[in-house]
Amino acid sequence: MKSFLLTIGLGLMLSSFTFFDNSSAIINGLKDGNAEVVSRYFDNFIDMKLPEKGEIKNIGKNQAGIALQSFFRENSIKGFELLSQRDMNGTMYLAGKLLNDGKGYNITILLKTKDANQQIITIRIN
Repeated sequence: MKSFLLTIGLGLMLSSFTFFDNSSAIINGLKDGNAEVVSRYFDNFIDMKLPEKGEIKNIGKNQAGIALQSFFRENSIKGFELLSQRDMNGTMYLAGKLLNDGKGYNITILLKTKDANQQIITIRIN
């Protein structure tokens, strides 16, 4: 009986780590060139910087999603290459390169754990 409860407890604990880790879904969305998937993980308000545009602070989730989808479409984003990923005390940092037919774009994403889920709070594309 003890081993059964230990097995159940361990299984729940391990599944909770993967349940709250949105970074895999975000990375897969970027690899697919799918801005809609990425924008699902935006916090209610984020900071956003796109090439040749000024930084926008506290842009709403819906407006930021539309801006990201427009950027992906206009620049034919087709994939993503992860260069760095760090997690420290509820904050995660992702850095990589968005791929298109040209030179590509560097992207940095900052996620913060909020309500037991990781949400994007900053996205910068250069």
